[in-house]
Amino acid sequence: MDLMISAIAQGLVWAVMGLGIFISFRILNRADLTAEGTFTLGAAIGAQLLSFNIHPVLALFLSFIGGMAAGSLTGLLVTKLKIDSLLAGIITMTGLYSINLKIMGTANLNLSNVTSLKTLFSNLNLPRNIDTIIIGILICLIIVLGLYFFLQTEVGQSMIATGDNPKMARSLGIDTNEMLMLGYMMANGLIAVSGYLVATDNGFTDISMGIGSTVIALASIIIGEVLIRNVTMLKRLVTIVVGSITYRLLLTVVLLLNFDPNDFKFFSALIVALCLALPRLRTLVSVKK
Repeated sequence: MDLMISAIAQGLVWAVMGLGIFISFRILNRADLTAEGTFTLGAAIGAQLLSFNIHPVLALFLSFIGGMAAGSLTGLLVTKLKIDSLLAGIITMTGLYSINLKIMGTANLNLSNVTSLKTLFSNLNLPRNIDTIIIGILICLIIVLGLYFFLQTEVGQSMIATGDNPKMARSLGIDTNEMLMLGYMMANGLIAVSGYLVATDNGFTDISMGIGSTVIALASIIIGEVLIRNVTMLKRLVTIVVGSITYRLLLTVVLLLNFDPNDFKFFSALIVALCLALPRLRTLVSVKK
């Protein structure tokens, strides 16, 4: 039972990254590898701020701002220098490695003795991981509702149009470069928040913690889409949270089957590959019938 509760808690904090990747991957229809650097950036900024006794909520907000700044760099490379989005993300991610090291001052930082969001619930004497679940639910709720209402606005619809058909969007008078910049900034801001949440939940931050994080976020999106299909935008955002929790529960099953924990990355990739292939497999089965 403890493993299940831990999986749900981890799923909720990682869902924030899934929501960020959703903006670049589904809304903008762009592959953005900035995420792996931004995830660590959010953790690094948050860790240092918490070590200076900055309020956890303010540290979260500043991590979001830092992530937006990183996203703007990728956006500039794409919109102003016309560099391919995939290459632009790789360039920013590579540069962020050094920046993250500069911010942290070391390859890893211990956060076990700092005041974090979890500390704010210490007086309630909650069972283990329940505080993380409460924090995850509150933050996911704010982000999901915020994104939903934003995407209903004229700016949000312009961003969707930019991702769907850039040429058509430009013909309608939409500044697609501006929409791309905004999308990259929003996406990486949320990814940085996820890095901050994961670091404080784990009790440490590490320079390599962002490696493979994009696959985890994609798993959240794809699993959610496979489980719940043909839904409204609000429900689609919720499916990312559901997918993130499901993904963590699947990894818990792997752990219970006594597989080597070092193989988790392999199983992560395998789960995503299977989910991506599922629509095609369904088509093949239908044709044979």
